[in-house]
This record gives sequence, structure tokens and C-alpha cells, in this order.
Amino acid sequence: MSRSIMDLVAEAMAAVPRISPHDAAAMKDREDVLIVDVREDREVAQTGKIEGAIHASRGMLEFCADEATPFHIGAFSKNKTIILYCGSGGRAALCGQALQELGYRDVRNLGGLKDWVDYGGPIGKASA
Repeated sequence: MSRSIMDLVAEAMAAVPRISPHDAAAMKDREDVLIVDVREDREVAQTGKIEGAIHASRGMLEFCADEATPFHIGAFSKNKTIILYCGSGGRAALCGQALQELGYRDVRNLGGLKDWVDYGGPIGKASA
């Protein structure tokens, strides 16, 4: 029997712990924390991203996180807490589960950018 995307998202939501915007804000400037925006380029261009976050779209995340690929982003480290967000939390959960499968031990789902904005968290430019 096949599963739907919502089945996969529910599985990922159960596997990747949520983090509140308040707790993420308290951690965001630590050197052992990396905040990652997994939305598509056009979404980031329209809204900006969390100040200090890096951008690695859902389609490229595993390549950016794996140091064996030419697409690796040096900020990724399995020794860091990785906080992911997207538009509503579903893609972030799926990405979190993928990172767990790559050996990342502390991965958290912030949910959507709107959660951060509603909290009053700072937004940076898309190119920042």
C-alpha cells in the first residue's frame, strides 16, 4: 500500500523534535547552532530569511550537508544543533529526517518562517 506525502510528513514530524521560536532565538547566535532555511530560492528572495540563517533548499540539503560532495556547505557539522524551517514546517521535518539518516544527531524543526516572524524574530536579506 502506498503512502501519501502527508503520511511521510507526519512520520517526519514525529521523528524530528520541534523547537519554539523563543528557544531558537535563545540559541541562534551560538557557534554550535546552525539555522537552515530549506525553502525554494524564490521564497527566500520574496521574504528574506532568519537573520544569520543559511539557505539550503530541500532539493539540495543532503548534498549541502554531506562533506563528501562538491556542494557541501562548510557551516554544516554533525557536532552542531541544526534548526530547520520552511513555509509551514512540513519540508523542515522531511529535511530533518534526512539529516538524521545522514548521521546528524541534534536536528530540530522550527516550523515555518511565519512562526518566527510572529514571535518577532529578526529577518535578514535573502543574500545575507
